[in-house]
Amino acid sequence: MPEKHEDAKKPSSETAPDQRWKLQVFYLCFYGFMTQIRPGESFITPYLLGADKNFTQTEVTNVITPVLSYSYMAVLVPIFLLTDYLRYKPVLVLQSLSHISIWLLLVFGTSVLDMQLMEFFYGITMAARIAYSSYIFSLVAPSHYQRMASYSRSSVLLGVFTSSVLGQLCVTSGSVSFLTLNYVSLGFVSFGLILTLFLERPRRSLFFNRPQGAGDGAVPTELDKMAGGDGGGGMQGWQEATLCRMLREVGALARQPQLRLWSLWWIFNSAGYYLMLYYVQILWNEIYPAMDNRRVYNGGVDAASTLLGAIASFAAGYVKIRWTLWSELVIGVVTAFQAGLLLLMNTTSNIWLCYAAYVLFRGSYQFLVPIAVFQIATSLSKELCALVFGVNTFFATVLKTIITIIVADKRGLGLSVHPQFYVYFGYFTLMAVLYLLAAIGVGIRHRRHKQPVELAVAKEPCQLPAEMPAQEKSPEADAVRA
Repeated sequence: MPEKHEDAKKPSSETAPDQRWKLQVFYLCFYGFMTQIRPGESFITPYLLGADKNFTQTEVTNVITPVLSYSYMAVLVPIFLLTDYLRYKPVLVLQSLSHISIWLLLVFGTSVLDMQLMEFFYGITMAARIAYSSYIFSLVAPSHYQRMASYSRSSVLLGVFTSSVLGQLCVTSGSVSFLTLNYVSLGFVSFGLILTLFLERPRRSLFFNRPQGAGDGAVPTELDKMAGGDGGGGMQGWQEATLCRMLREVGALARQPQLRLWSLWWIFNSAGYYLMLYYVQILWNEIYPAMDNRRVYNGGVDAASTLLGAIASFAAGYVKIRWTLWSELVIGVVTAFQAGLLLLMNTTSNIWLCYAAYVLFRGSYQFLVPIAVFQIATSLSKELCALVFGVNTFFATVLKTIITIIVADKRGLGLSVHPQFYVYFGYFTLMAVLYLLAAIGVGIRHRRHKQPVELAVAKEPCQLPAEMPAQEKSPEADAVRA
């Protein structure tokens, strides 16, 4: 009888048979892998610039590609909210339909407007990635979150790697045209839609569809604690009040130095990273305008950068340093390295050197991502963590859109790809200087704090109190002990 009582208190995900949730996770990972198989994706820019579509480089750089940033910013917040409100699956269906629309337009579209519409749907698919990454949390108990999230992420990376290798092999070895490759991609994304329809729609989600009362006996979460005083009022008022309180709490959390530092890194560096990603294929075509499709190695480069990114992310988990002291220096050094790589990519006339710089750039960014995730999430609840990352991503998207309007759009400066990369080089150089200056400031403050303690130890070695006064304790030491 006591065992039955214990079972009744467990969340539904833990009382469900082991085989059921394991099968659901396996299917979700298989779905994540298969929906990344789009072998034509690495070759979209040479396809648009080549004989198949014959758009000019100015049209692709200053008219078509900027729409991706605008679309992503326009749909990010609505899709973030709809993902939770509709419980994931409808948004995943929308993502699959958008993928199909992209490749239908790539295959059959002929005008600049068609390609702009294609970029609009691309923005939807990017914003909808949140549905897949958060779906896993509705399937498993909190004790399995970290391991299952790593499985789902690994399946996506494996899918991207497989897709890039497949595309490169088709182009180089099989002499498959870019148009045929896009037909193949259309087939795969259509199969992805079928897989989406067989996903189970969860009964709960993080914010809007939480279990009412204590029916599942789950431990109260951040949302439950915040809404605790509502006294059983309507669900609508509970949701609105709770989300408003959480947003206010996110604002208060911004005062924490480490959370603020890594959030700023997320906003500014990811904006620059994705701008480079959007325009790098145009740069490759400028450096090496290959007439023979078999000499275009975009797929192989994407595969190599994905593999290095996965290795770098894995290695980052084993870096054990005092992050409260060394964060600014590590970010500054990596950002300076990225600035140098951007300059190299933009000034070299050797396409292989440009490829290598791109692979290293992506690997260095992916090295810092898991560190940032850990530094931001370590002291937050699951709900606040999701909200903080959502806010960071939104601000990064706004910044990326502003830079696109000024630098790339024909209604702004309308720069060609080489001047754009000089702008991105200056952007990363400025960030590196600011991070390194901040690192020097942290070092000076740390030394000033350390010197009085050393003097006290030298003068009164036998009269030290058992514990330092609270106002003299180092916040860094507290963080290390935590």
